[in-house]
Parts: sequence; structure tokens; C-alpha cells
Amino acid sequence: MFVIVVGADRVAAGSIGYWAKEWQGQEVWETGWSVLPEFQGQGIATQAIFAIVDHVRAEGKHRFIHAFPSVDNAPSNAICRKAGFALLGEVEFEYPPGMVLQSNDWCRDLRDNASPRPKGTGL
Repeated sequence: MFVIVVGADRVAAGSIGYWAKEWQGQEVWETGWSVLPEFQGQGIATQAIFAIVDHVRAEGKHRFIHAFPSVDNAPSNAICRKAGFALLGEVEFEYPPGMVLQSNDWCRDLRDNASPRPKGTGL
């Protein structure tokens, strides 16, 4: 897990992380993030996802990274799309343990070096 910091004062704006997960018979990375309400809508989570993708790609351990936002979480689904993840479809996903959510399965192939990263993000 990493703290997302912004500005010259490096103010904490949220967190992002990644972890190994077995998904549909293979080991993959999973990622998730949270941005504090006062920092939402500024592209901060999208920049953090690009940084995580670069980080796990450099590790070279797994080929794919997945994110599983709720089907109703339009901002997180938009972040996945902007970060070059492919929508594989809806899945039932347990989070937190004991609670089943209807989620989208977004996947990014880490061997694909083409990056949709917008210019000027500094990442």
C-alpha cells in the first residue's frame, strides 16, 4: 500500500495498493485505491494507477493486473478505462470478506508497453 500525496507540501490525498491474487486459475496482481473526497475529480487516482502499473511491470512477476470496481462506481470504472485496462465483464466479487458485490473485471496486460497516459502527468 502507498499513500498518494499531492502538491509541494506532499499532502496525503488517499491510498493505492497492489497485491498478488489467484484469479481464474492464474496468479495476477490486483489493485485498488481510495481518494479522499476533497481530492476526487482531479485525476489523482488515474496518475496513481499509472505509477502502480509502471511499478508492477518493472517487478516482472505477473503478466496481468486487475481492478474490480463496483459496476455502480462510475469514477473508478472511468479510471480503469483511462489507464488502458480492458473491461472483461461483470463478476461477483467478495469484498470485504462475506459481502458479495457485482463488480467489473478490468485487466491490463503488463507486457503491453503502449501507454494511454496523457502527456504532462509527470509520471
